[in-house]
Parts: sequence; C-alpha cells; structure tokens
Amino acid sequence: MALKKELLDILACPACKGKLTVQPSEDGLGCAKCAVVYPIKDEIPIMIVDQAIPAKDWTGSK
Repeated sequence: MALKKELLDILACPACKGKLTVQPSEDGLGCAKCAVVYPIKDEIPIMIVDQAIPAKDWTGSK
C-alpha cells in the first residue's frame, strides 16, 4: 500500500489539523501531536476521530 505523495500532502489530522506521517507498516497515518494513528483499510485512510487508535496501542494490521 502506498499513498500518493499528493494525497499525503493535503491530509491533516482531523482533531488538531497537524501533519500526518505514514506508519512503518504502511497501514496507518500517525499524528504525533495527538499521539494517535488513523488506520488505513483497503487503501482508504479512516480519518474519523472516534476511530483513531492511541499510538501506544497501535500494532498495525500486518
């Protein structure tokens, strides 16, 4: 899975509007400021605050 750079450039954390980074497993987008990861399912980022996973609990889906 690879998000296009153009998409990653325009995505922001829905909670704080901060920068997102692709997780090493490439199955989530992390926000360092909020300390959460938004999962990516079927190559679609799930950018819903209620579905964010605390970064400390993130294990990836692979």
